[in-house]
Amino acid sequence: MGAAEQGCLPGFRFFRMTLTFLHAADVHLDSPLKGLERYDEAPVEEVRHATRRALENLVGLAIDESVGFVLIAGDLYDGDWRDFRTGRFFVAQMARLREAGIPAVVIAGNHDAANRMTKDLRLPENVRLLSHARPETVHLEEIGVAIHGQSFAKAAVTSDLSAGYPAAVPGLFNVGLLHTSATGREGHEPYAPCTVEGLRAKDYQYWALGHVHRREVLCDDPPIVFPGNLQGRHVRESGAKGCTLVRVDHDRIVHLEPRSIDVFRWETCRLDASTIDTGDDLLDLVGEKLDRLAAQAEGRPLGVRVEIEGPSTVHATVAGEPMRWEHEIRAAGQDAASGNVWIEKVKLRTSPPADLDPARWADLPIAELIGCLDEARSDPARLKAMGRVLAPLVDKLPRELVEGSAALGLDTPEGLRETLDQVEPMLLRRLLSEEGRA
Repeated sequence: MGAAEQGCLPGFRFFRMTLTFLHAADVHLDSPLKGLERYDEAPVEEVRHATRRALENLVGLAIDESVGFVLIAGDLYDGDWRDFRTGRFFVAQMARLREAGIPAVVIAGNHDAANRMTKDLRLPENVRLLSHARPETVHLEEIGVAIHGQSFAKAAVTSDLSAGYPAAVPGLFNVGLLHTSATGREGHEPYAPCTVEGLRAKDYQYWALGHVHRREVLCDDPPIVFPGNLQGRHVRESGAKGCTLVRVDHDRIVHLEPRSIDVFRWETCRLDASTIDTGDDLLDLVGEKLDRLAAQAEGRPLGVRVEIEGPSTVHATVAGEPMRWEHEIRAAGQDAASGNVWIEKVKLRTSPPADLDPARWADLPIAELIGCLDEARSDPARLKAMGRVLAPLVDKLPRELVEGSAALGLDTPEGLRETLDQVEPMLLRRLLSEEGRA
C-alpha cells in the first residue's frame, strides 16, 4: 500500500527528537468588509488585504522556524469565494510551504463547511484537507506524528465531533484538530460542542482548536488551545492576533508561544471622564492613550474606537456639541503615532457631575423626562414598543445608517439604549439652558 493510501503526506523528513509546529485557525481569508467604505478616511485597502498579509506572515514564520507541519483548525475561508482569486492565493501560499518541505493539515469549520463551498481548486500535495464524512487520521510517520480531525459537512454542526475521533496511536505524538465552541463561548455559535474531560480521554498530546477568535488555553495537560483568529477584522476582534508556536522535546510539549502575525490591529480606547474638567483636558487624555495603544501595536496601523464615559464637568461641553468633539477626537487620532491611528467610532457617554445630579431636579418637570428615559432603557417591553414606533422611520433611512458598523441600531434593544444614552444629555443641556433664560 502506498504512502498516500495510508493517509501519509510523503516526502517530508525531519528529526523526531525535537519538533516544532504551528497551530492557526479562523483565517477568514478575504473576509468581506462590512460598511468600512462608508467611514471617512478609513484605511479600506489596508483592512481589505489584511487577512492575506496575515496568511503570508504565517507561512513566513513556518519557514523561518523550520516547523515540522502547520495546522489550520477551520474557517480558512469566510464562505464561498466571490471568485477564484481567493483560492488561488491560498494555493500559492501552500506552494511556498511545499518548497520548504513543510506539510499542512486543514479542516473546514462552519464558515467553510462542505455544503457552503461550491468552488474548488486542486491543492498542492503537501496539503491535506480532512474529510467531512468521518474522522480521519494523517500519519507523518517520519517525524512520529498522528493528526486526527474532521471537517464540518454543514455550517450548523450541533453534535460532538470529537466523540468519534479514534484513540491515540501508540508510540506517536497525537494531535487532535477540531473546530468547536467547546462548552460555549460568548459571541460564538455553539457548534460541535465538547468538554475538556472528553478531549483528555482521547490521550492525545495536543488539541488544536478553532472557532473562538480569542486566544485561550482550556487545559495545560495536555494543552487544549484556541489560538484565536489570525487577523482581527473589526473592533470586536481587538488586540494582538496570530497563531501558536508549539515546541516538543522527546514527545513532551515544552513550550507554547503565542506569535502575533496580524498586520492591522483593533483596539477600544475607554476613558473615565471623571478626571476631565475641560475640552482641552479631554483631547490631551485621548492623545496620550492613543499614543500608548499605538506603541503596543509595534508599528502596525491601528483602528480605535474611543469611548468616553462617566460623570464629569466636561459633560455639558461635549453633550452640547457632540459632532464638534467627535471631529476633534478624530483629529487627535491623526496626530497620534505619526498618523498611524484611525478612529473607527467615537462614543460620548458622559453624564453630569455629582453637583448636577438629576435628583436635585426632583420637583421640576424635567425630572419626569429623566424618569421616562431611565424606565425606557431598563424595560425590554418599552424598548420593543419604541422599536415598532420607529420602524417606519428606519425603513426610510439611508442604507449606510441601517447596515454595517455605522448602523444606528434603532431596530434592536441595544441600539435603542445607546441612542437614548446619546439623546438624554443633549435634551438636558437644551432644556436647562432654556430654564436659565426663563
